[in-house]
Amino acid sequence: MKFAFAALAVLAGAAASAPAMASVVTAEANVARSEGDWGGELAVGVPVIQDGGFAITPGVGLFFHDRDHPGYYHDNGDCFSKQSGNQVSGGKCDDSGTKIFAKVEATYRLPMALAVGVGARLTGDNLRPYGTVSMPVFPHIDVKGNLGDHYVAAGLQARF
Repeated sequence: MKFAFAALAVLAGAAASAPAMASVVTAEANVARSEGDWGGELAVGVPVIQDGGFAITPGVGLFFHDRDHPGYYHDNGDCFSKQSGNQVSGGKCDDSGTKIFAKVEATYRLPMALAVGVGARLTGDNLRPYGTVSMPVFPHIDVKGNLGDHYVAAGLQARF
């Protein structure tokens, strides 16, 4: 987990040091499946290198998912461990989960057309490569898809 926070700090520093004129903030909202869980993800990124249609964009985001806790159960509004029978914190029976992730994507965009590229996503201690493709549907709004090892996502990306 320390590695994930260090990676986020490096990405934030790189985004802050990018020249203001070259930066375009990207924001994504996706339906995703990551590490076996379905959910939604929100992410932001700032290109640190842009040259013609080529861009390298680091980003950070949150993955919201339905967390399964098979070792715990509810009884009269309280949460208990199935193994010991002891009462535990209510968060163990809460089915909502959130994971922070860091990512970096290298893409090439044809003018007013398709963008294709590769990326890497760090969730916890797992660094997973993926492919990405996006296509404009409105000015500054793309439909986007990602596909990789233990990861698939589809949604919208806005460029500001």
